[in-house]
Amino acid sequence: MDKLRGVMDFCIRHQTFLGYSIVSLLTAATEQIFSVVVFKCPCTPGNVLYGSAFLLAPAFILFLLGFMVNSKVWRLVTGSCPSEKGCRCNPCGTCKCYCLLLMPVIARILVAPLTWLAVALLRASFYECAASGSSLIKNYMCKDKPSTGEEEKCHELLLRIPCNAKLFEEEKDLSTKFLSLQAQSQLLGWLMIATIMTVALILTCINRCYSPVSYLQLMFWKIYTKKEQELLKTKATEHAAKLAEINTKCFFEATDPAPFQTPSNEDWRKISFLYAFHPEEQYYSMIHKYVNTNRGSSTRFGTGNQNLPVLGFVDEANISEAGL
Repeated sequence: MDKLRGVMDFCIRHQTFLGYSIVSLLTAATEQIFSVVVFKCPCTPGNVLYGSAFLLAPAFILFLLGFMVNSKVWRLVTGSCPSEKGCRCNPCGTCKCYCLLLMPVIARILVAPLTWLAVALLRASFYECAASGSSLIKNYMCKDKPSTGEEEKCHELLLRIPCNAKLFEEEKDLSTKFLSLQAQSQLLGWLMIATIMTVALILTCINRCYSPVSYLQLMFWKIYTKKEQELLKTKATEHAAKLAEINTKCFFEATDPAPFQTPSNEDWRKISFLYAFHPEEQYYSMIHKYVNTNRGSSTRFGTGNQNLPVLGFVDEANISEAGL
């Protein structure tokens, strides 16, 4: 039991890193399946379109799916354009603030698409297929052919090499050049991975350097946010169940319901605002701020001038825990 508890504690402490790792592994496994089972280079002039589609289209689809399943995206847009008030950019009131809030979201969403691109480039099959049909690559590899006829034959062989291993062995001169495509693809893959890791490290360091709170307080803040989300789910479930029971009972018994206190639309709207840090206040969430500002009626409730990326976890409703 102690070992199991230790494993659970480790997973909880490093859940963000483990989450990204699982997403990356699943993406890499999917790319492997696509490369072996689905991908078949046509070895025609359509190589460029076919290879590029397998290289870029899944990455784009993963990017869109990342937006669809990200809870903070829906928290940003839900209720932002009510018909009675017209469209507004966001609770901050400016498109600039809206874009700044989306930047860390986009950075997280890019994990899966970039993993797909990096793994696909390291395997090189998509890149080789696309490059074999590129006029630029064909002119480069066949530029030393003395006659136009031999050059055209070289172009045709180059298109067919991804589908014919025997042809690859027979055309030694062309196959040697074709191997350079694999080297190019893998070089681009490693360059992409190195660039991503470097940028991620730099941004993380900058993010932590500008943290408005100390390391231990930040750890406490994350614990509080996690527990608040768990309790919110529990209380919301109990409250909804009780309200549903009252209404159902009154429906079948044809009686009037007893008074039952439930948060108003305005109350829900206030706690749904994005958290904005204020250096003179010490609120750990919008619920914390709401209950300490006379149910959000105080003028202090609307104050807050910094949406710091390091505090982005405050607004990220953990779907697996909060379920909201």
